[in-house]
Amino acid sequence: MADIAAPAEARSERRAGAPAGALPFGLAPGVRWGLGLVLPLALALGWEAAVRAGLAEGRLMPPPSRIAATLYGLAQTGELWTHAWATLWRVAVGFGLGALSGIALGALSGTSEAARRLLDPTLQALRAIPSIAWVPLFILWFGIFEASKVALIAVGTFFPVYLGVAGAILSVDRKLVEVGRVFRLSRLDLARRILLPAVLPELLIALRSGLGLGFMFVVAAEFMGASEGLGYLLVDGQQLGKPDQILAAIIAFALMGKAADSLLVAATKPLVRWQDVARERL
Repeated sequence: MADIAAPAEARSERRAGAPAGALPFGLAPGVRWGLGLVLPLALALGWEAAVRAGLAEGRLMPPPSRIAATLYGLAQTGELWTHAWATLWRVAVGFGLGALSGIALGALSGTSEAARRLLDPTLQALRAIPSIAWVPLFILWFGIFEASKVALIAVGTFFPVYLGVAGAILSVDRKLVEVGRVFRLSRLDLARRILLPAVLPELLIALRSGLGLGFMFVVAAEFMGASEGLGYLLVDGQQLGKPDQILAAIIAFALMGKAADSLLVAATKPLVRWQDVARERL
């Protein structure tokens, strides 16, 4: 037993003795952030240099300096914040509705074979429908105002969360459930002490996937007669022939999506702090 315990103690000592802010097998947080900026900065600087040197035309693909000037101008007039807030509100409401529905039905399908046989075939068929196919139906049902846009985002969020939750529950090790039954845990205690810890990491990944799809679906949602939102900026830029405005809206989407994903990761990290993994989760 001493031989078995020794490696575990050594691992604990290595983790305890690691420098503050460093990962056991990874890079310090500051280095990781810096590496994440290398690729976009290199691409931006390379394209800026190519346009300024006359090696490329910047009419349809403007250089970063023009895109930055457009973003600054939109921010100065307040348009950027108005459109960004409208998009964020739609994503937040649609994500909340879709995630809650996905968790509820995913848990039901994962824990009940009868419910799974009843619900899963229909939901898998609906999952294959392209997002744009829902647009005319939702306009007929809910009109062209906020309800139809939120409904479309909720549909996009629902399916990855449902699939992630149901799949995570079905993949729980059978021996863990049997141990709980040996200790005569009630169904509630079994779910709280065994199923939830086993499912939680995959649930958080499913939520991140759903959030990403929420930002993708909001573009289609804002094509449905919206007068505010980053999707409206895209359409307006296309109709007026402003590629710098289109790219500014795309960059704003990217920054907002990354910020929302980082907030979700930071908010849920304490829930999986108990995990002892060799590498940091994505």
